[in-house]
Amino acid sequence: MRCSIAAAGSIIDRRPVVHGRPLAADGEAGSLVARRGRVMRSYLTHLECTACGATYPADRLATTCPACAKVLYARYDLAAAARQMTKAALASRPWNLWRYAEILPVRDPDAAPRLGEGGTPLLAVPALGRAFDLDRLMVKDEGRNPTGSFKARGLAMAVARAKELGARAVAIPSAGNAAAAMAAYAARAGLPAHVVMPADTPAAIRAECHALGARVMLVAGLINDAGKIVRENAAARGWFDVSTLKEPYRVEGKKTMGLELAEELGWRLPDAIVYPTGGGTGIVGMWKAFAELEAMGLIGPKRPKMIVVQAEGCAPIVRAYERGERQAPLWEDAATIAPGMRVPVAIGDYLILDAIRESGGTAVTVSDAELMEGVRLAAAGEGLFIAPEAGAAVIAARKLRASGFLERGDEVVIFVTGTGLKHTDLIDAAALVVEPGDTATIAALLDAAGPGTHVRSIDTSEHPA
Repeated sequence: MRCSIAAAGSIIDRRPVVHGRPLAADGEAGSLVARRGRVMRSYLTHLECTACGATYPADRLATTCPACAKVLYARYDLAAAARQMTKAALASRPWNLWRYAEILPVRDPDAAPRLGEGGTPLLAVPALGRAFDLDRLMVKDEGRNPTGSFKARGLAMAVARAKELGARAVAIPSAGNAAAAMAAYAARAGLPAHVVMPADTPAAIRAECHALGARVMLVAGLINDAGKIVRENAAARGWFDVSTLKEPYRVEGKKTMGLELAEELGWRLPDAIVYPTGGGTGIVGMWKAFAELEAMGLIGPKRPKMIVVQAEGCAPIVRAYERGERQAPLWEDAATIAPGMRVPVAIGDYLILDAIRESGGTAVTVSDAELMEGVRLAAAGEGLFIAPEAGAAVIAARKLRASGFLERGDEVVIFVTGTGLKHTDLIDAAALVVEPGDTATIAALLDAAGPGTHVRSIDTSEHPA
Protein backbone atom coordinates (compact mmCIF):
# COMPACT_ATOMS: atom_id res chain seq x y z
CA MET A 1 0.00 0.00 0.00
CA ARG A 2 1.21 3.45 -0.89
CA CYS A 3 1.70 5.50 2.28
CA SER A 4 3.16 8.96 2.66
CA ILE A 5 2.58 11.98 4.82
CA ALA A 6 1.43 14.92 2.76
CA ALA A 7 3.89 17.56 1.70
CA ALA A 8 2.68 21.11 1.31
CA GLY A 9 -0.53 21.14 -0.67
CA SER A 10 -0.56 17.40 -1.32
CA ILE A 11 -2.91 14.58 -0.45
CA ILE A 12 -2.25 11.73 1.92
CA ASP A 13 -3.21 8.85 -0.39
CA ARG A 14 -3.60 5.43 1.18
CA ARG A 15 -5.80 3.80 -1.42
CA PRO A 16 -4.74 0.22 -2.18
CA VAL A 17 -2.68 -0.05 -5.36
CA VAL A 18 -3.13 -3.11 -7.58
CA HIS A 19 -1.38 -3.59 -10.92
CA GLY A 20 0.08 -0.10 -10.64
CA ARG A 21 -3.13 1.82 -10.08
CA PRO A 22 -5.35 2.65 -7.09
CA LEU A 23 -8.48 0.60 -6.62
CA ALA A 24 -11.75 2.34 -7.31
CA ALA A 25 -14.31 2.87 -4.60
CA ASP A 26 -16.63 0.08 -5.73
CA GLY A 27 -17.24 -2.27 -8.60
CA GLU A 28 -13.97 -3.93 -9.59
CA ALA A 29 -12.57 -3.46 -6.09
CA GLY A 30 -15.44 -5.31 -4.45
CA SER A 31 -15.12 -8.24 -6.85
CA LEU A 32 -11.38 -8.39 -6.18
CA VAL A 33 -12.06 -8.87 -2.48
CA ALA A 34 -14.48 -11.67 -3.34
CA ARG A 35 -12.07 -13.38 -5.76
CA ARG A 36 -9.37 -13.47 -3.13
CA GLY A 37 -11.78 -15.13 -0.72
CA ARG A 38 -11.55 -12.38 1.86
CA VAL A 39 -15.16 -12.30 2.90
CA MET A 40 -15.83 -9.26 5.06
CA ARG A 41 -18.53 -9.58 7.68
CA SER A 42 -19.83 -7.61 10.62
CA TYR A 43 -18.98 -8.69 14.16
CA LEU A 44 -21.93 -6.77 15.59
CA THR A 45 -23.14 -8.46 18.78
CA HIS A 46 -25.69 -6.22 20.51
CA LEU A 47 -26.82 -2.70 21.35
CA GLU A 48 -25.89 -0.98 24.59
CA CYS A 49 -27.28 2.14 26.24
CA THR A 50 -24.65 4.83 26.70
CA ALA A 51 -26.36 6.06 29.87
CA CYS A 52 -27.86 3.18 31.87
CA GLY A 53 -25.87 0.33 30.32
CA ALA A 54 -28.89 -1.79 29.38
CA THR A 55 -28.31 -4.16 26.46
CA TYR A 56 -30.61 -5.15 23.61
CA PRO A 57 -30.57 -7.44 20.56
CA ALA A 58 -29.10 -5.80 17.48
CA ASP A 59 -31.13 -7.46 14.76
CA ARG A 60 -34.38 -5.57 15.11
CA LEU A 61 -35.26 -1.95 14.39
CA ALA A 62 -34.29 0.21 17.35
CA THR A 63 -34.45 3.87 18.29
CA THR A 64 -33.30 5.07 21.73
CA CYS A 65 -32.98 3.07 24.95
CA PRO A 66 -36.43 1.77 26.02
CA ALA A 67 -35.39 2.11 29.66
CA CYS A 68 -34.09 5.69 29.75
CA ALA A 69 -34.54 7.16 26.24
CA LYS A 70 -30.82 7.84 25.84
CA VAL A 71 -28.50 6.99 22.95
CA LEU A 72 -27.83 3.37 21.98
CA TYR A 73 -24.45 2.23 20.68
CA ALA A 74 -23.73 -0.76 18.47
CA ARG A 75 -21.23 -3.11 20.10
CA TYR A 76 -18.94 -5.63 18.42
CA ASP A 77 -16.81 -8.65 19.17
CA LEU A 78 -13.67 -6.56 18.78
CA ALA A 79 -11.27 -9.45 19.46
CA ALA A 80 -12.75 -11.43 16.58
CA ALA A 81 -12.89 -8.32 14.38
CA ALA A 82 -9.21 -7.62 15.07
CA ARG A 83 -8.22 -11.02 13.72
CA GLN A 84 -9.84 -10.19 10.38
CA MET A 85 -9.54 -6.40 10.01
CA THR A 86 -5.75 -6.35 10.10
CA LYS A 87 -3.47 -3.81 8.47
CA ALA A 88 -2.49 -6.47 5.93
CA ALA A 89 -6.13 -7.24 5.11
CA LEU A 90 -6.98 -3.57 4.74
CA ALA A 91 -4.17 -3.17 2.20
CA SER A 92 -6.20 -4.92 -0.49
CA ARG A 93 -9.58 -3.38 0.23
CA PRO A 94 -11.26 -0.56 -1.69
CA TRP A 95 -10.74 2.92 -0.30
CA ASN A 96 -14.27 3.60 0.94
CA LEU A 97 -15.99 3.32 4.30
CA TRP A 98 -17.05 -0.29 3.72
CA ARG A 99 -13.43 -1.43 4.11
CA TYR A 100 -14.10 -1.46 7.87
CA ALA A 101 -16.99 -3.94 7.56
CA GLU A 102 -16.00 -5.93 10.64
CA ILE A 103 -16.84 -3.00 12.91
CA LEU A 104 -19.83 -1.72 10.95
CA PRO A 105 -23.36 -2.92 11.65
CA VAL A 106 -24.56 -3.96 8.19
CA ARG A 107 -24.72 -7.74 7.94
CA ASP A 108 -24.56 -7.85 4.14
CA PRO A 109 -22.42 -4.95 2.86
CA ASP A 110 -22.85 -6.11 -0.75
CA ALA A 111 -26.58 -5.40 -0.48
CA ALA A 112 -26.10 -1.92 0.99
CA PRO A 113 -27.15 1.10 -1.10
CA ARG A 114 -23.75 2.48 -2.13
CA LEU A 115 -22.89 5.76 -3.83
CA GLY A 116 -19.12 5.90 -3.27
CA GLU A 117 -19.19 7.22 0.29
CA GLY A 118 -16.06 7.67 2.38
CA GLY A 119 -12.42 7.61 1.32
CA THR A 120 -12.18 11.41 1.45
CA PRO A 121 -8.80 13.15 1.13
CA LEU A 122 -6.67 14.52 3.93
CA LEU A 123 -5.07 17.67 2.56
CA ALA A 124 -2.22 19.81 3.79
CA VAL A 125 -3.23 23.50 3.77
CA PRO A 126 0.07 25.40 3.88
CA ALA A 127 -1.33 28.85 3.07
CA LEU A 128 -3.73 28.71 6.00
CA GLY A 129 -1.00 27.19 8.13
CA ARG A 130 1.35 30.09 7.43
CA ALA A 131 -1.37 32.64 8.07
CA PHE A 132 -2.32 31.00 11.38
CA ASP A 133 1.23 30.08 12.50
CA LEU A 134 0.40 26.35 12.45
CA ASP A 135 3.14 24.29 10.81
CA ARG A 136 1.13 21.08 10.43
CA LEU A 137 -2.39 22.14 9.54
CA MET A 138 -4.57 19.83 7.46
CA VAL A 139 -8.18 19.47 6.42
CA LYS A 140 -10.20 16.33 5.83
CA ASP A 141 -12.49 17.27 2.98
CA GLU A 142 -15.85 15.62 3.58
CA GLY A 143 -17.40 17.70 0.81
CA ARG A 144 -16.15 15.00 -1.59
CA ASN A 145 -18.80 12.58 -0.31
CA PRO A 146 -21.99 11.84 -2.28
CA THR A 147 -24.47 14.70 -1.82
CA GLY A 148 -21.55 16.93 -0.83
CA SER A 149 -21.22 16.41 2.93
CA PHE A 150 -20.16 14.10 5.73
CA LYS A 151 -23.84 13.27 6.24
CA ALA A 152 -23.52 10.70 3.47
CA ARG A 153 -21.53 8.44 5.79
CA GLY A 154 -24.15 8.31 8.51
CA LEU A 155 -27.16 8.05 6.26
CA ALA A 156 -25.58 5.36 4.09
CA MET A 157 -25.30 3.24 7.21
CA ALA A 158 -28.67 4.16 8.73
CA VAL A 159 -30.63 3.56 5.52
CA ALA A 160 -28.77 0.32 4.76
CA ARG A 161 -29.46 -1.00 8.24
CA ALA A 162 -33.07 0.19 8.22
CA LYS A 163 -33.75 -1.67 4.98
CA GLU A 164 -31.90 -4.75 6.20
CA LEU A 165 -34.11 -4.83 9.31
CA GLY A 166 -37.37 -4.42 7.40
CA ALA A 167 -38.18 -0.70 7.38
CA ARG A 168 -40.72 0.21 4.69
CA ALA A 169 -40.07 3.98 4.65
CA VAL A 170 -37.64 6.41 6.28
CA ALA A 171 -38.11 9.92 7.64
CA ILE A 172 -35.82 12.64 8.91
CA PRO A 173 -35.94 16.12 10.38
CA SER A 174 -32.99 18.05 9.02
CA ALA A 175 -31.35 21.43 8.77
CA GLY A 176 -30.32 20.49 5.23
CA ASN A 177 -27.49 18.13 4.32
CA ALA A 178 -28.79 15.13 6.25
CA ALA A 179 -32.09 15.33 4.36
CA ALA A 180 -30.31 15.29 1.02
CA ALA A 181 -28.17 12.34 2.07
CA MET A 182 -31.14 10.36 3.35
CA ALA A 183 -33.10 11.08 0.19
CA ALA A 184 -30.22 9.85 -1.96
CA TYR A 185 -29.68 6.59 -0.07
CA ALA A 186 -33.40 5.94 0.23
CA ALA A 187 -33.71 6.34 -3.52
CA ARG A 188 -30.81 3.93 -4.00
CA ALA A 189 -32.41 1.46 -1.59
CA GLY A 190 -35.90 1.78 -3.09
CA LEU A 191 -37.44 3.17 0.10
CA PRO A 192 -39.90 6.07 0.31
CA ALA A 193 -38.29 9.09 1.96
CA HIS A 194 -40.01 11.77 4.03
CA VAL A 195 -38.18 15.01 4.88
CA VAL A 196 -39.20 17.78 7.27
CA MET A 197 -36.93 20.82 7.27
CA PRO A 198 -36.95 24.52 8.14
CA ALA A 199 -38.50 26.71 5.47
CA ASP A 200 -35.26 28.70 5.14
CA THR A 201 -33.13 25.64 4.34
CA PRO A 202 -30.82 26.55 1.41
CA ALA A 203 -32.68 26.36 -1.90
CA ALA A 204 -30.06 24.05 -3.42
CA ILE A 205 -30.68 21.46 -0.71
CA ARG A 206 -34.45 21.72 -1.01
CA ALA A 207 -34.15 21.20 -4.75
CA GLU A 208 -31.82 18.26 -4.21
CA CYS A 209 -34.33 16.51 -1.94
CA HIS A 210 -37.14 17.02 -4.45
CA ALA A 211 -34.99 15.77 -7.33
CA LEU A 212 -34.09 12.65 -5.33
CA GLY A 213 -37.75 11.80 -4.96
CA ALA A 214 -38.28 12.64 -1.30
CA ARG A 215 -41.56 13.99 -0.02
CA VAL A 216 -40.59 17.35 1.48
CA MET A 217 -42.40 19.36 4.14
CA LEU A 218 -41.14 22.80 5.16
CA VAL A 219 -41.77 24.05 8.67
CA ALA A 220 -41.81 27.62 10.00
CA GLY A 221 -39.27 26.83 12.70
CA LEU A 222 -36.02 25.03 13.44
CA ILE A 223 -34.81 21.45 13.25
CA ASN A 224 -36.27 20.63 16.68
CA ASP A 225 -39.69 21.75 15.38
CA ALA A 226 -39.20 19.50 12.36
CA GLY A 227 -38.25 16.68 14.70
CA LYS A 228 -41.51 17.04 16.60
CA ILE A 229 -43.48 16.56 13.39
CA VAL A 230 -41.53 13.42 12.50
CA ARG A 231 -41.91 11.96 16.00
CA GLU A 232 -45.66 12.59 16.05
CA ASN A 233 -46.22 10.93 12.67
CA ALA A 234 -43.62 8.18 12.33
CA ALA A 235 -45.42 5.31 14.06
CA ALA A 236 -48.85 5.98 12.59
CA ARG A 237 -47.52 6.40 9.06
CA GLY A 238 -45.02 3.55 9.06
CA TRP A 239 -41.89 5.70 8.86
CA PHE A 240 -38.63 4.72 10.51
CA ASP A 241 -37.13 7.84 12.07
CA VAL A 242 -33.40 8.22 11.32
CA SER A 243 -32.92 11.41 13.35
CA THR A 244 -29.47 12.20 14.75
CA LEU A 245 -28.56 9.69 17.50
CA LYS A 246 -32.21 8.58 17.79
CA GLU A 247 -31.29 5.31 16.10
CA PRO A 248 -27.99 3.46 16.61
CA TYR A 249 -26.46 3.39 13.16
CA ARG A 250 -25.88 6.90 11.80
CA VAL A 251 -23.09 7.28 14.35
CA GLU A 252 -21.53 4.08 13.00
CA GLY A 253 -21.23 5.67 9.57
CA LYS A 254 -19.83 8.86 11.04
CA LYS A 255 -17.21 6.97 13.04
CA THR A 256 -15.54 5.98 9.77
CA MET A 257 -14.15 9.53 9.60
CA GLY A 258 -12.06 8.62 12.63
CA LEU A 259 -11.12 5.21 11.25
CA GLU A 260 -9.95 6.77 7.99
CA LEU A 261 -8.06 9.54 9.72
CA ALA A 262 -6.07 7.07 11.82
CA GLU A 263 -5.24 5.00 8.75
CA GLU A 264 -4.32 8.02 6.63
CA LEU A 265 -1.86 9.10 9.32
CA GLY A 266 -0.21 5.68 9.49
CA TRP A 267 -2.25 4.38 12.45
CA ARG A 268 -1.78 7.32 14.73
CA LEU A 269 -3.91 10.32 15.62
CA PRO A 270 -3.28 14.07 15.32
CA ASP A 271 -2.80 16.43 18.24
CA ALA A 272 -6.13 18.17 17.69
CA ILE A 273 -9.35 17.82 15.72
CA VAL A 274 -11.38 20.98 15.04
CA TYR A 275 -14.98 20.11 14.30
CA PRO A 276 -18.04 22.27 13.51
CA THR A 277 -20.83 20.92 15.66
CA GLY A 278 -24.60 20.84 15.49
CA GLY A 279 -26.06 17.51 16.60
CA GLY A 280 -22.55 16.27 17.33
CA THR A 281 -22.65 12.83 15.72
CA GLY A 282 -19.28 13.38 14.08
CA ILE A 283 -17.47 14.09 17.35
CA VAL A 284 -19.28 11.24 19.10
CA GLY A 285 -18.62 8.80 16.28
CA MET A 286 -14.91 9.52 16.05
CA TRP A 287 -14.48 9.23 19.81
CA LYS A 288 -16.13 5.80 19.63
CA ALA A 289 -13.92 4.84 16.67
CA PHE A 290 -10.72 5.66 18.55
CA ALA A 291 -11.75 3.47 21.49
CA GLU A 292 -12.51 0.56 19.17
CA LEU A 293 -9.24 0.92 17.27
CA GLU A 294 -7.28 0.88 20.51
CA ALA A 295 -9.14 -2.22 21.72
CA MET A 296 -8.23 -3.91 18.41
CA GLY A 297 -4.56 -3.02 18.80
CA LEU A 298 -4.45 -0.73 15.77
CA ILE A 299 -3.63 2.47 17.68
CA GLY A 300 -2.28 3.37 21.10
CA PRO A 301 -3.89 5.33 23.93
CA LYS A 302 -3.08 8.81 22.63
CA ARG A 303 -6.12 10.88 21.74
CA PRO A 304 -6.44 14.21 19.93
CA LYS A 305 -7.90 17.23 21.65
CA MET A 306 -11.51 17.24 20.47
CA ILE A 307 -12.51 20.84 19.73
CA VAL A 308 -16.16 21.73 19.23
CA VAL A 309 -16.99 24.83 17.19
CA GLN A 310 -20.44 26.43 17.26
CA ALA A 311 -21.99 29.66 16.05
CA GLU A 312 -22.43 32.55 18.48
CA GLY A 313 -26.16 32.51 17.76
CA CYS A 314 -26.58 28.81 18.57
CA ALA A 315 -24.04 27.41 21.02
CA PRO A 316 -25.69 25.05 23.53
CA ILE A 317 -22.65 22.74 23.77
CA VAL A 318 -20.20 25.63 24.28
CA ARG A 319 -22.42 27.11 26.99
CA ALA A 320 -22.70 23.78 28.81
CA TYR A 321 -18.95 23.21 28.53
CA GLU A 322 -18.18 26.63 29.99
CA ARG A 323 -20.60 26.05 32.85
CA GLY A 324 -19.15 22.62 33.65
CA GLU A 325 -22.43 20.89 32.86
CA ARG A 326 -22.96 17.48 31.24
CA GLN A 327 -26.29 18.35 29.61
CA ALA A 328 -26.92 21.22 27.24
CA PRO A 329 -30.38 22.81 27.59
CA LEU A 330 -32.27 24.16 24.61
CA TRP A 331 -30.76 27.31 23.09
CA GLU A 332 -33.60 29.78 22.69
CA ASP A 333 -34.00 31.80 19.47
CA ALA A 334 -31.20 29.98 17.66
CA ALA A 335 -29.89 31.98 14.71
CA THR A 336 -26.95 31.53 12.34
CA ILE A 337 -26.40 31.47 8.60
CA ALA A 338 -24.72 28.06 8.95
CA PRO A 339 -27.71 25.67 8.84
CA GLY A 340 -25.75 22.66 10.06
CA MET A 341 -24.91 24.45 13.30
CA ARG A 342 -28.41 25.79 13.90
CA VAL A 343 -29.29 22.89 16.18
CA PRO A 344 -30.61 24.28 19.46
CA VAL A 345 -30.62 20.99 21.39
CA ALA A 346 -28.74 17.69 20.96
CA ILE A 347 -29.80 14.32 22.36
CA GLY A 348 -26.13 13.30 22.49
CA ASP A 349 -25.04 16.35 24.47
CA TYR A 350 -23.51 14.30 27.29
CA LEU A 351 -21.48 12.22 24.83
CA ILE A 352 -20.12 15.32 23.10
CA LEU A 353 -19.19 16.99 26.37
CA ASP A 354 -17.55 13.80 27.67
CA ALA A 355 -15.37 13.61 24.55
CA ILE A 356 -14.28 17.24 24.90
CA ARG A 357 -13.33 16.88 28.56
CA GLU A 358 -11.75 13.42 28.36
CA SER A 359 -9.54 14.57 25.48
CA GLY A 360 -8.45 17.85 27.07
CA GLY A 361 -10.21 19.69 24.26
CA THR A 362 -12.35 22.79 24.32
CA ALA A 363 -15.46 24.40 22.84
CA VAL A 364 -15.52 27.79 21.12
CA THR A 365 -17.86 30.04 19.18
CA VAL A 366 -17.46 32.17 16.08
CA SER A 367 -19.67 34.87 14.64
CA ASP A 368 -21.42 34.59 11.29
CA ALA A 369 -19.10 37.25 9.90
CA GLU A 370 -16.08 35.26 11.05
CA LEU A 371 -17.27 31.98 9.59
CA MET A 372 -17.78 33.62 6.21
CA GLU A 373 -14.25 34.98 6.50
CA GLY A 374 -13.16 31.38 6.99
CA VAL A 375 -14.98 30.38 3.80
CA ARG A 376 -13.18 33.11 1.87
CA LEU A 377 -9.76 32.28 3.34
CA ALA A 378 -10.07 28.61 2.41
CA ALA A 379 -11.32 29.42 -1.07
CA ALA A 380 -8.84 32.13 -2.03
CA GLY A 381 -5.87 30.65 -0.18
CA GLU A 382 -6.28 26.93 -0.76
CA GLY A 383 -8.74 26.51 -3.61
CA LEU A 384 -11.30 24.88 -1.31
CA PHE A 385 -14.86 26.18 -1.53
CA ILE A 386 -16.20 25.02 1.82
CA ALA A 387 -19.53 25.17 3.62
CA PRO A 388 -20.10 27.91 6.22
CA GLU A 389 -19.90 25.37 9.04
CA ALA A 390 -16.39 24.47 7.92
CA GLY A 391 -15.57 28.17 7.68
CA ALA A 392 -16.31 28.35 11.39
CA ALA A 393 -13.79 25.58 12.07
CA VAL A 394 -11.14 27.41 10.03
CA ILE A 395 -11.53 30.55 12.13
CA ALA A 396 -11.62 28.52 15.34
CA ALA A 397 -8.19 27.08 14.49
CA ARG A 398 -6.86 30.62 14.04
CA LYS A 399 -8.35 31.78 17.33
CA LEU A 400 -7.03 28.81 19.27
CA ARG A 401 -3.51 29.32 17.95
CA ALA A 402 -3.68 33.01 18.82
CA SER A 403 -4.82 32.18 22.36
CA GLY A 404 -2.04 29.63 22.80
CA PHE A 405 -4.39 26.66 23.18
CA LEU A 406 -2.85 25.23 20.00
CA GLU A 407 0.92 25.27 19.64
CA ARG A 408 2.78 26.03 16.44
CA GLY A 409 4.03 22.47 15.99
CA ASP A 410 0.72 20.76 16.74
CA GLU A 411 -0.68 18.50 14.06
CA VAL A 412 -4.17 19.91 13.61
CA VAL A 413 -6.95 18.51 11.44
CA ILE A 414 -9.93 20.68 10.52
CA PHE A 415 -12.96 18.76 9.34
CA VAL A 416 -14.53 20.35 6.28
CA THR A 417 -17.97 18.87 6.74
CA GLY A 418 -19.43 19.97 3.41
CA THR A 419 -19.03 21.75 0.12
CA GLY A 420 -19.77 25.43 -0.37
CA LEU A 421 -21.62 24.69 -3.59
CA LYS A 422 -24.88 24.36 -1.68
CA HIS A 423 -24.45 27.79 -0.12
CA THR A 424 -23.82 30.07 -3.08
CA ASP A 425 -26.59 32.33 -1.78
CA LEU A 426 -24.13 33.46 0.93
CA ILE A 427 -21.54 34.66 -1.60
CA ASP A 428 -21.67 38.15 -3.02
CA ALA A 429 -21.26 37.40 -6.72
CA ALA A 430 -22.38 40.78 -8.05
CA ALA A 431 -20.38 42.01 -11.02
CA LEU A 432 -20.88 44.51 -13.80
CA VAL A 433 -21.80 43.12 -17.21
CA VAL A 434 -19.78 44.87 -19.92
CA GLU A 435 -20.18 45.03 -23.66
CA PRO A 436 -17.33 43.20 -25.45
CA GLY A 437 -16.37 46.36 -27.35
CA ASP A 438 -16.53 48.75 -24.39
CA THR A 439 -12.77 48.93 -23.94
CA ALA A 440 -12.89 52.00 -21.70
CA THR A 441 -15.12 50.32 -19.10
CA ILE A 442 -13.15 47.08 -19.30
CA ALA A 443 -9.89 48.96 -18.73
CA ALA A 444 -11.38 50.92 -15.82
CA LEU A 445 -12.55 47.75 -14.13
CA LEU A 446 -9.21 46.00 -14.55
CA ASP A 447 -7.26 49.06 -13.41
CA ALA A 448 -9.45 49.36 -10.30
CA ALA A 449 -8.50 45.85 -9.27
CA GLY A 450 -4.77 46.33 -9.71
CA PRO A 451 -2.28 43.65 -10.76
CA GLY A 452 -2.53 40.34 -8.92
CA THR A 453 -5.58 41.38 -6.90
CA HIS A 454 -8.49 39.00 -6.33
CA VAL A 455 -11.69 40.92 -7.10
CA ARG A 456 -14.82 39.41 -5.57
CA SER A 457 -17.16 42.17 -6.77
CA ILE A 458 -16.99 45.63 -8.23
CA ASP A 459 -19.20 48.56 -7.30
CA THR A 460 -21.06 49.15 -10.53
CA SER A 461 -22.09 52.66 -9.42
CA GLU A 462 -18.49 53.79 -9.93
CA HIS A 463 -18.40 52.45 -13.47
CA PRO A 464 -21.76 53.02 -15.11
CA ALA A 465 -22.26 51.20 -18.35
